[in-house]
Amino acid sequence: MSRVIAITNQKGGVGKTTTSVNLAAALAKKKLKVLLIDMDPQANASQGIGIDRDHIELSTYHVLTEERDLSEVIIPSYIKGLDVAPADIDLAGADLELANVKRGREKRLKKALDNIKDSYDFVIIDCPPALGLLNTNALTACDSVLIPVQCEYYALEGLTQLLNTILLTQGTFNRKLTIEGVLLTMLDQRTNLGLEVSQEVRKYFKEKVYKTVIPRNVKLSEAPSSGVSIFDYDNNSEGAKAYRALAKEVISRNV
Repeated sequence: MSRVIAITNQKGGVGKTTTSVNLAAALAKKKLKVLLIDMDPQANASQGIGIDRDHIELSTYHVLTEERDLSEVIIPSYIKGLDVAPADIDLAGADLELANVKRGREKRLKKALDNIKDSYDFVIIDCPPALGLLNTNALTACDSVLIPVQCEYYALEGLTQLLNTILLTQGTFNRKLTIEGVLLTMLDQRTNLGLEVSQEVRKYFKEKVYKTVIPRNVKLSEAPSSGVSIFDYDNNSEGAKAYRALAKEVISRNV
């Protein structure tokens, strides 16, 4: 059984794409078959896994506009077992194009994914930092949502809006949608603020919060510029250890 997880938070800079790329890589390195779907027009997830966004011929844009099947868009990454449906800047126009579609616009990714998802153990969707039709397509197509929350001031700001969007999607397009988990990111353990935010998030979301916390780590910031996962950039870094631990938790919750 395939598990489809959308990684989303409309707030930018919370470690969403870092988590999408490195969780997908960690799962693949555990010999699981993984598909990473890039739904962000900035295409950072595609670039972060070594795909040159200037040379992408087919992207998730062509899937949402129904010009191509998802199977035609998917390309293998440099990591064995990890495939990618890349994004490009054209995806920015998909929101506008879909706005003119009368019926079924929220289900286009689901429709495309239903045909191939059983070929994978996990499908990870990297969502854009905005609550538009791209995000709605991801939430409609997925089984569950993983929410990265930065361990900084105003961490919970905007989450109410995201949770309302999840509830709305549940009620309208995807009754089985659940919260997979809440991931604390960018924790600086030297500060009281980081620990206070961590406690606040755990108090609010309770057992939904992963035990694993992603630390603020220079190597995690550097890896995307080399187009590789943290495991291939610095396998012994604290960031690599954290994402390995997260992958174990994600697998254990889905056994």
